[in-house]
Amino acid sequence: MPTVTIKKHLNKDSVLKPLIKKLELEPLSDKADVYLALTRSIVSQQLSVKAADTIYGRFLKLFPRKYPSPRTLLKKDETELRSVGLSRAKASYIQNVATFAIAEKWTKKDWSEMEDEEVMKYLCQIKGVGPWTAQMILMFTLHRADIFPIKDLVIYQSIIELYDLNPKHKTIEKRINTIAAQWQPYRSYACRYLWAWRDQ
Repeated sequence: MPTVTIKKHLNKDSVLKPLIKKLELEPLSDKADVYLALTRSIVSQQLSVKAADTIYGRFLKLFPRKYPSPRTLLKKDETELRSVGLSRAKASYIQNVATFAIAEKWTKKDWSEMEDEEVMKYLCQIKGVGPWTAQMILMFTLHRADIFPIKDLVIYQSIIELYDLNPKHKTIEKRINTIAAQWQPYRSYACRYLWAWRDQ
């Protein structure tokens, strides 16, 4: 949950202030399982929350204790993975994550030793993991406080609406980044308020 210090800083933004007063953010899980979070994120790509939850639930049931350990996941063939609703591409991407996790010994990895940009570049080596997915891992799994996913459609559209910007202006991304700059070093929290505002 945001601390008093974080809220005080973000409240300097007169547009964000009423959102902070009205909305409560859900606490994040304290389990930093990057591998599991990546499998879920890949399943969720381009799906509604409901559809993603359904497919991921079916996916987990394929594994003992509903945990798709990397070695167990790699033993599953494409047909079995696709039987729960995964596309051919997503089945491949999830196994790419498992292969990478084994090769890089993720069970012994200390993510706190890596800067945000290092994590981004590192995870984006995996085919099927792009910048947005890596940013979600940084925000929601590794709890990094200052991530700004400008390419996230909800964040992009919410800022345009709340700050009354012209989406067709040639410098629109620069304007959005300027707005977000005032939230540093807590842009992750500001984005979470924007998502919560959109979901209410």
